[in-house]
Amino acid sequence: MSKTISDIAMIAGVAKSTVSRYLNGGSVSAATRNKIEQVIKETGYVPNTFAQSLKAKTANIIGTIVPRLDSFATSHTLMGIDDQLRKQGCRMLITNTSQDMNREIEAIYELARQKISGIILLAARITDEHLEAIESSNIPVLLVGQQHEHIHSLIHNDYEAGYQLGRYVLHQGHRRIAYLGVTEQDIAVGVKRKQGFASAVAEIDGCQVQYYETSFRMSDARQDALELLKQGLDASIIVCATDNIALGVMKAAYEHGVAVPEQLSVTGFGGYDVTEVVHPALTTIRYPYQEAGKIAAQDIVRLVHRQHVQMVTVMDYELLERESVDKC
Repeated sequence: MSKTISDIAMIAGVAKSTVSRYLNGGSVSAATRNKIEQVIKETGYVPNTFAQSLKAKTANIIGTIVPRLDSFATSHTLMGIDDQLRKQGCRMLITNTSQDMNREIEAIYELARQKISGIILLAARITDEHLEAIESSNIPVLLVGQQHEHIHSLIHNDYEAGYQLGRYVLHQGHRRIAYLGVTEQDIAVGVKRKQGFASAVAEIDGCQVQYYETSFRMSDARQDALELLKQGLDASIIVCATDNIALGVMKAAYEHGVAVPEQLSVTGFGGYDVTEVVHPALTTIRYPYQEAGKIAAQDIVRLVHRQHVQMVTVMDYELLERESVDKC
């Protein structure tokens, strides 16, 4: 069986990112370089042949690194990127990391070795290891969905969206509120949306808000919501950090015999297509994922050609008032 970067790293006793940096011509100490070279020689490891076959950067190939493919937001962003790149005579190369941050960092080095001209990175957070990989790659990188002061970023206005949804919920009369969010490691979804919502709630006296956490998976949200309902959740509404979570909550409410919205209102974030056809239709924030993908593609091509791109591009959003929220 052919060896991988992970195998080489394990045998040499170094990190995968160190092996990637070595193969990409990055800075590695002499001792570490010797260890890696010895392991490569002994194992007969051969780097990616596609990377070796390219003699120079190819201006029409853009790498896209995504955390998962089974996501409405990701798939629609990719559709926008692909559509716009094709119009500009470019091609897209997709790398899926399955929400593994180490694979995400390794993918930056891997794409750089394949001599693509730019990278569009959809990441939950940016660490020092990300920054090191981006600096080492020496190619333009555009961050989508999150913001970092040192990287060109395209973001959705999560804070303001959370604030507007909070104002809407309060306007409907809800004062006993449960907020079902996700890990704060995801700054946009886990922090900004919740902060915006909390700011709106803080403007009104007499609100009781309970904050809970689940995963991005609908099945996990369903299970967590069931537990909350069985424990006698004292809330007239559950505000969910994503549409997937909201759909899981609605399923749990149905299974527990709780009518939506008559007994429990539910909201989400995202504007997924399915939220319009479920019953009751979900009140949510719609983000223009496909349009964001098109703008991201335009911006990365500009960066490749050393044209000006503003450091932060902020997308708009839309509040969709539907059937899943009753007045309280």
